[in-house]
Amino acid sequence: MGGICFVVLLLQIIVTEVVGAGVGVGVGVGVGPGGVWFGGGINSPSPGVVPSQNSAYTALQAWKSAITDDPMGILKNWMGPNVCTYRGIFCTNSQDYMGNPTDPVVTGIDLNHANLQGTLVKELSYLTDISLIHLNTNRFSGIIPQTFRDLSSLVELDLSNNHFSGPFPTTVLFIPNLLYLDLRFNSFTGPIPEDLFNRKLDAIFLNNNQFDGELPQSLGNSPASVINFANNKFSGNIPFSLGYMGPRIKEILFLNNDLNGCIPEGVGLWTDLQVLDVSFNSLMGHLPDTLSCLRGIEVLNLGHNKLSGDLPDLVCSLRNLVNLTLAYNFFSELSQDCDKLPLRNVGIDFSLNCIPGRQMQRPQPECSVIPGGSLNCLRVPAVKPLVCG
Repeated sequence: MGGICFVVLLLQIIVTEVVGAGVGVGVGVGVGPGGVWFGGGINSPSPGVVPSQNSAYTALQAWKSAITDDPMGILKNWMGPNVCTYRGIFCTNSQDYMGNPTDPVVTGIDLNHANLQGTLVKELSYLTDISLIHLNTNRFSGIIPQTFRDLSSLVELDLSNNHFSGPFPTTVLFIPNLLYLDLRFNSFTGPIPEDLFNRKLDAIFLNNNQFDGELPQSLGNSPASVINFANNKFSGNIPFSLGYMGPRIKEILFLNNDLNGCIPEGVGLWTDLQVLDVSFNSLMGHLPDTLSCLRGIEVLNLGHNKLSGDLPDLVCSLRNLVNLTLAYNFFSELSQDCDKLPLRNVGIDFSLNCIPGRQMQRPQPECSVIPGGSLNCLRVPAVKPLVCG
């Protein structure tokens, strides 16, 4: 997924200190020029308290008071003003504008899999040097405080696998340097704002919520490399603007929603796309010829829709294809190139379509009336062979 998790990879080295039962270590991985992580261990060094940590102490103690259940005892050592020794809190030696070392500052919170129950508090905005907040797999609920917009250094916000609810937390759109937004597996509802795709986010995970309404036409403005809309209640068409997205897009997932209409012709402009999953929707009509331009595609899942017509010959010739799923549609023809896919160790599933002479197809009565047969999907004129790029 490109370079979206440059800070996540660092924390994978030390995340076991957050939830493990053992003794943590005090010094970990360098972050930024001259930076050193501190914290996360109950036996970490205990340097003298510095004034710059006073606001962090206020913020973390306010948050501790809002946490109502800590079954793993993660917060037992959240005592005293030296916050750099708190489990799950990480500090970095900072520098002033002249390059001189200054007091350590809180630059990371990693409480993944801590099973904490509680709410977020507005005082967390005091952590103005923090670059990541990872709270995956807890029981936090309520809303994201409006003061989060003041977290000017925040790059990654992972609130996945919690109990957050209410409308899309628009305050996250005003975090100026945010690149990674993960809201999946919560209970957010309602539409998503158009402005979400006008931000410089590199990764947007919205899957497994209860978002609904139509996808904004601003989708084409997003510079993201991965977007996941799966397992929500989105309806209407896939936005035509989707074809205008930048070349950085590598994965986009629409599966298990209520989308209908055609697959936009502009999808073929994503020549470096690796994963496209539109399965379990109500998409109709024929496939755009431009699918054959997806030279980087590895996983193409079109299953469980109402698509019809033939599969463009060049699709089965895509060199990087690893898995092609066409099952549970109304396709009527499969090219000879598709028969060669198993010889290339490419998985293909074309069951329960309307392809004559093939096994495991729909019974003929179901194929007599093709859903969306009159749907007019824009196609590139076939006057001459399609030229990709």
